[in-house]
Amino acid sequence: MKSRQEMNLEAAQMLEKLPEDLSVKDRMAIPVCPMPSQDPAVRCHNMKEVALGYGEDQAVLEAKRCLNCKNRPCVALCPVSIDIPRFVGFVAQRKFREALDVILESSLLPSICGRVCPQENQCQKNCTVGKAHKNVDEAVAIGRIERFVADWAMENGISSIPPVAPDSGKKVAVVGSGPASIAAAADLRKAGHDVYMFEALHKTGGVLVYGIPEFRLPKALVEREIGKLKDMGVHIETNYLVGRTRTIHELMEEDGFDAIFIGTGAGLPKFMGIPGENYVGVFSANEYLTRSNLMKAYDEKDSHTPLYHAKRVAVFGGGNVAMDAARTALRLGADDVTIIYRRTREEMPARKEEVEHAHEEGVNFLMLSQPVEITADEKGRVNGVVVRRCELGEADESGRRRPVEIEGSDYLLPFDCVIVAIGNASNPLIKMTTPEIEVNRRGNFIVNEETGETSIKGVYAGGDIVLGAATVILAMGQGRKAAKAMNEYLERK
Repeated sequence: MKSRQEMNLEAAQMLEKLPEDLSVKDRMAIPVCPMPSQDPAVRCHNMKEVALGYGEDQAVLEAKRCLNCKNRPCVALCPVSIDIPRFVGFVAQRKFREALDVILESSLLPSICGRVCPQENQCQKNCTVGKAHKNVDEAVAIGRIERFVADWAMENGISSIPPVAPDSGKKVAVVGSGPASIAAAADLRKAGHDVYMFEALHKTGGVLVYGIPEFRLPKALVEREIGKLKDMGVHIETNYLVGRTRTIHELMEEDGFDAIFIGTGAGLPKFMGIPGENYVGVFSANEYLTRSNLMKAYDEKDSHTPLYHAKRVAVFGGGNVAMDAARTALRLGADDVTIIYRRTREEMPARKEEVEHAHEEGVNFLMLSQPVEITADEKGRVNGVVVRRCELGEADESGRRRPVEIEGSDYLLPFDCVIVAIGNASNPLIKMTTPEIEVNRRGNFIVNEETGETSIKGVYAGGDIVLGAATVILAMGQGRKAAKAMNEYLERK
């Protein structure tokens, strides 16, 4: 495996050979720059970031692959509408500060989105270069370039704080501190409102802090991005559980808030409803990752929670959270980790890169298999999983072929820990204490699609509480859309 320095040197050598005035053919001929990363045999035993990021010459070379299309198809699939060709063009000219300024016009979180957003299903999916090669993997690596710009700014001590308009005299509450709330708070504060952010946990960042592992998203980056909100003048209160500490009505009627944005996410874990899910050693992925990420179970000297020692771990599910849980289990000392998924690898919703990283690190994949029972020893501790084989049938509403269980194919596999990673439902607390808020059958808030306003006037919502478990950038897009509508509402008010 080549080092980051070696990859960057190769990029520099390629740049020297490129003509001064690049034609479309020249740009199309430049290969995708690979992402430097830790050696799999080393990284599966540490919590340091796996992907190491582009060097300067790699970023410039990758940026030169962009055709600067006039119709900007990549922007159409960016939930926050970053002017992608413009910032990529600046990178190609080594004007990194100008590239940063373009990104910050639309996004306060480039270091985060550049790392964890599924660009292959968003901006890069529409890339003309990828379409010409008939392979999204050949698209311009927009996310990697965005990450480079953000990291360059951090390394050079550049922190662009958006300007704040004069005091509007309006007071706004933002409930939650995840991606949707961060985006909403930034845009509301830029408009001059007095913004208060309330977070139930003792740390801000929402899913960025408790859900995504350190090896994918260093928590120091999240703290830095939250710091921008503080520098803008946003008031942040932790250990403040809206729905318990104060209700929505109390915030509006007694505390004088003129409008409220709710971005409390999808934090209620789902289970399969199979026998044995209450045994010792069965975790929701939400709990397992929170114990590791937020409470640092991997650091036994300074951990705020005991580490559950397991050697053979089963993970149910095929999404990004399942990959995160499986790779975390390896880092917490498991000898054998197996992802059990009822479809095939082609139908897995997880990002291709995350699946590849898990495979490289030694995670096993048991496909076309459905867990039907968890077994335990006489002390009630997990000792196995009964698995039933499946085959693919007709396509379902998601467009993927439906798994069909094969009766009589059950068999038992030995495990001493099970992590259920089949999704989360919306946080139910605010609905319980604010019955006027309309929700759908899944508990997601029903909002005006154009404005994000709920069934209560002046109360808006966005992110996973509306979408169900979605992506960071989609949540940010919802936060920005709601903030725009809130600014207009407050101006009228």
